[in-house]
Amino acid sequence: MTRRTLGTLLALGVALSGLTGCRTSPDVAAYVGEDRVRVDDLTAAVDERLADDGVATYAASLPSGDYTRQVLDLMIGARVYDVVEERYDVEVTGADVRERITELLGGEPEDELFGQLAQQQGLLPDDAREIIRQLLVREEVAQAEGLADLSDAGIEAAYEQARSSGAQFELGYLTVPDQATADAVAAQLRADPAAYGTLAAQYAGTYTLPEAQLRSLDQVPGVLADAVAGVLPEGVFSLPVAETGGVLVGQVAFPPIEDLTEDLTGAARQDASDAAQPLVDAVASGLDTTVNPRYGALQDGTVVAPTDGVVRVLEGDDAAAPAAAGD
Repeated sequence: MTRRTLGTLLALGVALSGLTGCRTSPDVAAYVGEDRVRVDDLTAAVDERLADDGVATYAASLPSGDYTRQVLDLMIGARVYDVVEERYDVEVTGADVRERITELLGGEPEDELFGQLAQQQGLLPDDAREIIRQLLVREEVAQAEGLADLSDAGIEAAYEQARSSGAQFELGYLTVPDQATADAVAAQLRADPAAYGTLAAQYAGTYTLPEAQLRSLDQVPGVLADAVAGVLPEGVFSLPVAETGGVLVGQVAFPPIEDLTEDLTGAARQDASDAAQPLVDAVASGLDTTVNPRYGALQDGTVVAPTDGVVRVLEGDDAAAPAAAGD
């Protein structure tokens, strides 16, 4: 989960629209509002990354010019998010970034993961940190604008909503020989829900689950569906089932908040990021971002290869060979 999360963060989803042709200078790779990415800075940034063997291998696998455009994307994005922070009066510190990366790593070696990011996506550690910064900025913007609540109270509210919705629950059932036994077992479970494991072991068999399982209502055996729905979100029921040769006692429960906090927090953070993205897009659209045509053009927020049929020579990873149109 950690590697998937970090490994897909390169897709920033920033719409950098507002192209104009009025700002052109051969020594500027891109204008971003009042800021600019100079050609020398872009060349140096590409060279710095290509000095890493893993990044160099990754870049060599791409069509000519693509890696330079990727680095230019990163440099433009960093400037956009500087403006977003200022516009919404939020701040993400280096300590915030380090803390989130530590959480995402979950104890895995940092060097190993950064090595994989270099080989698989051409990212240096500072690139990964910048992408995490942007993620955190979106979360902060969402909270500042009242679009999300990532506080403990907000996570507790999300837990209660998930619990009351009945969308998912833990289901356990065991089979006993008669109704009298079923009534006794049901009473035990109501008094002490944690006794399920002991009782399931006592009445082990084909129609007994040794441990409760996380289910949704559409995953419940049809014969049990009405009984389960009748006690959601938590409860105990008994039901004679001819197929089992006895009476089935079921327990419906919801995992404690401690078991779901990580998942709930992750979902809330993703929702916050999604909620803030249109605000980031609006800021980016208003910055009048212009890319030097020698590097391509902005399309859906990404610098792409030029498609006008003109052959251009790029700096950095393309210095040795011209970039064909549409590379």
